[in-house]
Amino acid sequence: MYFHCMSWSKFRQSLTRKKLSTSSDDSKLARVLSTLDLTALGIGSTLGVGVYVLAGQVSKNLAGPAVIISFLIAAIASVFAGLCYAEFGARVPKAGSAYIYSYVTIGEFMAFVIGWNLILEYVIGSASVVKGLFTYLDALIDNRMSNFFQDNMPMDVPSIAPYPDFFSLGVTLLFSLALALGARESSLVNNIFTMVNLSVVLFVIISGFWKVDPSNWSIPSDKVPEDAGQGGFAPYGISGVIRGAATCFYGFIGFDCIATAGEEAKTPQKSIPIAVVVSLLIIFLAYFGISTVLTMILPYYMQDENAPFPYVYDEIGWPVAKYIVTAGALCGLFSSLLGAMFPLPRIIYAMSSDGLMFEAIGRVHPRFHTPFLGTLLAGTFTGVLACIFELSQLFTMMSIGTLSAYSMVAACVLILRYKDISPDNIKTEDPPSTCKNVISQMFNRSLKNPNTISKSIVTWGAAFYCIFCFGIAVILSQFEDNVSSGEIWAITLVVLFAVLLFMTLLIISFQPTSSVKLSFSVPLVPWIPGISILINIYLMCMLDGDTWWRFGVWIVIGLVIYFGYGLWHSKEGRPKEINTNRLQNGSTTSKKREQNGSI
Repeated sequence: MYFHCMSWSKFRQSLTRKKLSTSSDDSKLARVLSTLDLTALGIGSTLGVGVYVLAGQVSKNLAGPAVIISFLIAAIASVFAGLCYAEFGARVPKAGSAYIYSYVTIGEFMAFVIGWNLILEYVIGSASVVKGLFTYLDALIDNRMSNFFQDNMPMDVPSIAPYPDFFSLGVTLLFSLALALGARESSLVNNIFTMVNLSVVLFVIISGFWKVDPSNWSIPSDKVPEDAGQGGFAPYGISGVIRGAATCFYGFIGFDCIATAGEEAKTPQKSIPIAVVVSLLIIFLAYFGISTVLTMILPYYMQDENAPFPYVYDEIGWPVAKYIVTAGALCGLFSSLLGAMFPLPRIIYAMSSDGLMFEAIGRVHPRFHTPFLGTLLAGTFTGVLACIFELSQLFTMMSIGTLSAYSMVAACVLILRYKDISPDNIKTEDPPSTCKNVISQMFNRSLKNPNTISKSIVTWGAAFYCIFCFGIAVILSQFEDNVSSGEIWAITLVVLFAVLLFMTLLIISFQPTSSVKLSFSVPLVPWIPGISILINIYLMCMLDGDTWWRFGVWIVIGLVIYFGYGLWHSKEGRPKEINTNRLQNGSTTSKKREQNGSI
């Protein structure tokens, strides 16, 4: 076992050491996924609960017919995050997604925190989807499964579900086994589910136009029941549309699983950006069409929250359409579950390969070319959570890890774009880092190549920008009434933070950019990554205190693992000869796999 005592200076260096080798030539995972496979994976992992549950829930309780605007706002925010993921997927085509990106740009400690957050996201996300599947099926059969579990196996324990959900546990174990058997086989199943899902979405949109009534978007306030808003297109006002957008944003969570498959894509530099952009476009069009038809067929206050479309078709007397939509919903939820579970073992594989997690759980099976044990363990853990917790308890924890990862990826775009890491870069002598030189460089456009001062300005600027984002997000989320009523102190603080945000991005934009040529790059840097960070942090501040408390407990568990194991076993921290042997072994393994036809 590799272990040694280290001085304080070496300890600090260990926290910020960066991953230097990001080549995927020595990958042990099989490269079998095409652009179509990645696009289907992104659509399948996202287009599930959002279409068949979220649209009805948001329209009834938060936004009314303006749910289409909520989905549009959420889609714009997701596109900004998706562009950042697409650039890093093309730049660093490795399994691990945001974990690898932060390891390359920021350092090992923050990479572990982000990776640990992603594990939380995918575990809770998978458990939420399978629980949603159980809820949907149970509603279709008059709650027979839940009544059986409640009558025969009640659990009288605080803070958990009233009965064990063995259906969700069994489904999760079956899907984890399917994923463990290989990416090619699981992607084929996912493609079939996704095609059925999209076909049913088209069927709903086209058939629904025969029954739409535009007057349902302009119902007078005197004809709506109590606690159903003021009627009209936006019955709950602008604040309801914004809160609906915060909820609808969760309907787009899942596209980042495309980037986690970088080592299993045939041409990751091209296919990952295309798959991210195309999948987000298709997902938005599906959400927009579905929510339009749903709110025009039936008034928003009459929607069913758990299974809106079967309820709508029952109301209009189309029983055949009800069963068609039910079949599509099941395929969509199965595909969403497969997509939600797919990235989890890849994150574990990436972290264990770097020595930050226990090596045994990331070991690749010689036949299936997947992290077999890690996949089964992750599936078992996910199934247990789905078995003993309710959907509402799972859903509240799903978003915070995702939003923090999105923010980190956007910050990484800023840092890398203004840091010249090209091996062919001509080095010039850096000026001394005096106060005068720093101030003059802030608004200097004449510098052609990044230097120490410009890179430091960008790094510190990105850090202060995130702090300012938290400042304005706290005011807008926690003192919303004070801002809307026009109180002077609240308006002054909002304007102050807005000016600071703009000036910080303006200073960053004046710095010279990297000369590295990328197959895909985010346009309008630093403005698009900056807007993405602001939106993500604002949505994080909209989460309740219990979510932040549970998130803190999860982080503490992760810190115990990192400082107790990962800090000492990190591959980046080992002596050079061990790294050399590892690379040689990986190269030999790669050659053997190429000879066997598994690339």
